[in-house]
Amino acid sequence: METRTDDVRAAARPASLSPSRASDFMQCPLLYRFRVIDKLPEKPSEAATRGTLVHAVLERLFDAPSAERTAPRAKELIPGQWDRLREAKPELAELFAQADGDGGDGADGGDRAAERMARWLADAEKLVERWFTLEDPTRLEPAERELFVEAELASGLKLRGIIDRVDVAPTGEVRIVDYKTGKAPRPEYAEGALFQMKFYALVVWRLKGLIPRRLQLVYLGSGDVITYDPVAADLERVERKLLALWDAIVLATETGNWRPRPTKLCGWCDHQAVCPEFGGTPPPYPLPVRPPESPDAEQGRMGPG
Repeated sequence: METRTDDVRAAARPASLSPSRASDFMQCPLLYRFRVIDKLPEKPSEAATRGTLVHAVLERLFDAPSAERTAPRAKELIPGQWDRLREAKPELAELFAQADGDGGDGADGGDRAAERMARWLADAEKLVERWFTLEDPTRLEPAERELFVEAELASGLKLRGIIDRVDVAPTGEVRIVDYKTGKAPRPEYAEGALFQMKFYALVVWRLKGLIPRRLQLVYLGSGDVITYDPVAADLERVERKLLALWDAIVLATETGNWRPRPTKLCGWCDHQAVCPEFGGTPPPYPLPVRPPESPDAEQGRMGPG
């Protein structure tokens, strides 16, 4: 019982919603639980870490005067930003050794890890270079970079997130820009890709009282740029969707009923060992649960007939 009490203190009920956590719940409620409530550790991946590195480089490039925002200058930033990232996250030191599967022990293992990291850094350089074919940073003066935003809806739900870049035109119109280091989705999946951007647009609207003029996704992996101009009715639909999603999260939190939703994405999940879909058992639920209501109580709420 003492351990259980400690678990309850360590765990916390969800208090806000971000685009990534909303996507987690829509993808698989159990994944949301593992990440938000259980806070289970996850191994860093090469793709996600490369994305973090590229984002850092593109952010820092705007520190330079406009004329110096060149591709060679951006590539020169990569080693220093990679060092900063490893300093902030010591676990990244084992990223390439883990990928080799042998821990990088011995000369051969160390050489393979070094070669893998060199290829990985070269791929990051290619992504940075491609950005210059899609946007011209010498003609951009972002109003904000890596901007943390948070807004509380009338319902009390807090929405939060980090916007890669905010551009403001002389006329006051706002453009929200997000960098993606992967490839652009096929047209039939474009709506899912825009969900994050509409989320940010909703937060800005509720914070500032203005709707961003344009949402822009820059896909460095494929060299595509997707734009979307939101309207109030569209953002209101997003708000209703998020409120319904939050109701489902609150219900799952109170009942402890987090169901897995198997998809092809399960193959990349770090939590297969504790997932029932793979024969695993989730850790003990660390929050108190609401006792199930009797059928009589439910019928009483519904009324006669």
